[in-house]
Amino acid sequence: MKKSICSVLSTVIFVIVVLSIVVCTGFLYILLDYDGFQKGQAHIGKTLFLRDIMEDYSYKLESKDYNDAMFYKTINVEKNTAYRVSCMVKTDNVLCKNTNEFGGAGIYISNNLSICETVQGTNDWQKMEVIFNSKNNEQLDIGFRLGGNYNLCTGTAWFNDFKLEKGEKIEDTEWEVACFIFKNIDVNIEEEQVINLKLSMSNSDIETVKDNMRRFETSINELSNKQISINYRIIEIDEPITNISYSDEHGYYISPHDIDKQVSKYVQDMELDHVFAVIRLGNSNIQIPTYDWIGLGGFEYYGMGFSNIRLSNNENNYTYRYSRGINTFPEEVYIHEFLHSLEREMVEAGYDIPPLHDNLEYGYEFQSVIGLKNWYKAYMTKTILDKETNTYIGLYPEVYKMKNAAEKYLRNAVQINY
Repeated sequence: MKKSICSVLSTVIFVIVVLSIVVCTGFLYILLDYDGFQKGQAHIGKTLFLRDIMEDYSYKLESKDYNDAMFYKTINVEKNTAYRVSCMVKTDNVLCKNTNEFGGAGIYISNNLSICETVQGTNDWQKMEVIFNSKNNEQLDIGFRLGGNYNLCTGTAWFNDFKLEKGEKIEDTEWEVACFIFKNIDVNIEEEQVINLKLSMSNSDIETVKDNMRRFETSINELSNKQISINYRIIEIDEPITNISYSDEHGYYISPHDIDKQVSKYVQDMELDHVFAVIRLGNSNIQIPTYDWIGLGGFEYYGMGFSNIRLSNNENNYTYRYSRGINTFPEEVYIHEFLHSLEREMVEAGYDIPPLHDNLEYGYEFQSVIGLKNWYKAYMTKTILDKETNTYIGLYPEVYKMKNAAEKYLRNAVQINY
């Protein structure tokens, strides 16, 4: 009798142990089943990756120390096609280490240097989406991220309800460009001591910018032999710039993050492909320390090109002013910085092209009155003769379709199961 009872108890205990193991294994499987997503992080061991059963099995990133972490998956895409990826996101006490750079909980696309509008702090569930052009890629990584390209974050983020949609192939070469004129700047800079600098544009400055944008629109069409056309808009911003970036290479300059609050609402509504930020960093009396640049290009802002244009400290300078005997190409700096964005697109797409600054290597010298106009024409039409290979080089025509994706390309979008 005793042996029978002991046998039954042993069997029950064994069953309980087995069931416990099965339940625990299943529980761990649920927590650690990423459904094809992979883990990525800048600093190993500083972020907890989980599926949260308390939040509808959402994907959870928890960073107690500053880190850049994400769940990501590699997907197949068609070249130069519009896509939209969306998700729901919730955050708890998300803080960024670098307040001068984009960061937080957001969506990551591997061919896009800028993550989408990010979420910081503590927020309930909200929808987030990114529209992007696949450009010359056949595969891309899509990630759901707590961090940034140049930033680290702490806190917790949950992601759920992922959706990927495919839109139209982008074939048109008509670009939407915005020129933001920042009429005022009021910043503190740290040299030997903190210095407050206030600068404002004159009416003459503003009219000069407007004239150069009219010329830019015409010249881009002519120099490219009508391979690309420009529609531009001028937006004057009265609110002063109160933050300014610094690098050892450029000195002080305006980064996309510095003016995001003033211009992001326009960018979202206008479906832009390129942005110019025109600023005054000095005059005959005071100036913000910069190195020898009047324009900076090659930046990326929400998937589009971003360029700085700095007005001359000397208001009588002819760099931006048309004069038949002095300067018939005052829009040159706008074209130059725009071409830096196209150059970056080509290089990132794997094309072998000459650097924009290598004009002397191919026999194109700066000329009085017209500057480097002939070089830009050859560069944009791929008619630079490479004597070593006896071939013509320059921008490939494909680059004129590598513009920002917009909502109009996703009107008949199809959802993709990925």
